[in-house]
Amino acid sequence: RYHCWSKTQTMLLTLPNFPTSAQSCFASVPPVCDRAPRLQRRRCVTYAVGQKSDSAAPVDSLIPQTLEDMEADVDFQQHLKSLAAKGQAALTREERLKRQRSLDSLGVPSFYAVAQSRGVTPLKRSATKILQLNIGLYCNQACSHCHVESSPKRKEVMDRETADRCLHLLRTAEPGSVQALDITGGAPELNPQFRYIVEEARKIGVPDIIDRCNLTALLEPGQEDLAEYLAQHRVHVVASLPCYGSENVDKQRGFGVFERSIEALKRLNAQGYGIPGSGLRLDLVYNPSGPFLAPAQEKLEPAYRSELRGAYGIEFTSLLALNNMPIKRFADYLVKSKKLDEYMQLLLDSYNPAAAEGLMCRDTLSVGWDGRVYDCDFNQQLEIGMAPPGSGRTHTSVFDLETLDDVVNWRIACDNHCFGCTAGSGSGCGGQK
Repeated sequence: RYHCWSKTQTMLLTLPNFPTSAQSCFASVPPVCDRAPRLQRRRCVTYAVGQKSDSAAPVDSLIPQTLEDMEADVDFQQHLKSLAAKGQAALTREERLKRQRSLDSLGVPSFYAVAQSRGVTPLKRSATKILQLNIGLYCNQACSHCHVESSPKRKEVMDRETADRCLHLLRTAEPGSVQALDITGGAPELNPQFRYIVEEARKIGVPDIIDRCNLTALLEPGQEDLAEYLAQHRVHVVASLPCYGSENVDKQRGFGVFERSIEALKRLNAQGYGIPGSGLRLDLVYNPSGPFLAPAQEKLEPAYRSELRGAYGIEFTSLLALNNMPIKRFADYLVKSKKLDEYMQLLLDSYNPAAAEGLMCRDTLSVGWDGRVYDCDFNQQLEIGMAPPGSGRTHTSVFDLETLDDVVNWRIACDNHCFGCTAGSGSGCGGQK
């Protein structure tokens, strides 16, 4: 396998018009011979290049390896100690203050002020077109860039009562107004409410049901039928694959994740996902491995397609390129590497008013596992709630809403992390604008 990988790497780096920014995908790849010791000390599932997927083949859970890696991660253990000593709210406040100090040192006004000075349409909510549900923080992975800090240790999950309330809001919405139900996590497929929500949403007639999938969930014990299930209910799969080489994927997402992801993609392809004419959408998500912006999707997608098709016979529908938000685990990395100021300066220098016009928070309502609503998934993780003007409240729940129209014209809550969504080509759950 590594002999083939070495040949693939050479091919990638000589692709015509291969964007320089995307080449960083392979910047940290060591010589092939350096990989052998890592294979000897770690267990992972291997699949020969070109091997056909066998959906019935048993695969060990990734969770024990993830837990082992978390225990060996000094930074993660230090975070747990700080969490126990100070609490999550205090850590979130500290993180925000660090970002603000960085912006203050650069002499930057608030996000609202910058948007206004650049002629951006006022930041108020329009009618909800996308209802996004974060149904839990439990995950079989613990990715280094994860803005929700998911892992197998997280136990927060949406209950049936909250799921039913979200479905009620969908049923009572103006016909055709909500274009998509976007289900995320954690690993949403591992939540007990996932299949219930999918099936009920399909009965309601939601046009697009999205599963934000980490791919490895398809290989977890008990999920052997997941690819078939998603296809049966015509779920739109948006799958994380931050690079098309194993080294950087495993560095971000855990050792062995790349190989498992490739196998999961093969299983999805076998059901018709990503195959032209099937109607089953399989979008892949790229995010940078360091403090730089995502390249333009249209430039990076051909390289992804060429590599995945050539090396593994994998097809997909489109590529979404997202910037990393300077929050949670990625913020920890920036602070530790002393690159927070540099990254915030990059976001400011790359401010794009056109991207601000297409911000997802204008027409997406994000719902947390506990039912509280937010302008976006990033605000959700930072506990920046939303409330009706003049109410004096700091948070609103789905149980406070009669219909999704209740939130129309509410001012969008913004903070210093929002510069990540307006940098370069823009960034949001739907990719670049």
